[in-house]
Amino acid sequence: MGDSLTSIRVNSALLPRFVGKTIRIACMPIRSNGSSATTVTSDGGHITVTLLPDTHMAPNTYYEVIGSVFNPTTIKLLHCINMGSDLGMKMVDDTIRLMHDPRFAPKIFFSLE
Repeated sequence: MGDSLTSIRVNSALLPRFVGKTIRIACMPIRSNGSSATTVTSDGGHITVTLLPDTHMAPNTYYEVIGSVFNPTTIKLLHCINMGSDLGMKMVDDTIRLMHDPRFAPKIFFSLE
């Protein structure tokens, strides 16, 4: 994960471990005020995404946000991918939990270091 182009998928519960790192997180906006959006993540957590100028996150749409973790509840958007209106968030969260499970992470996905 040392490469600045590398980003790992997380849920809101994992954000405190990745402050200052680039991550990917699946979410849906529930409120927007222009410069930021409050979103709900795959594990049901609420986070704030600081938007880029001229970026809009449509309601009732899932996104994969690629961004830098500013603090455990705020992500600075670098890029977002529209995932449509039908995304299995439970499956997304189950996959993230498996990816970060110490039994599997170092063998299949990444080093926990």
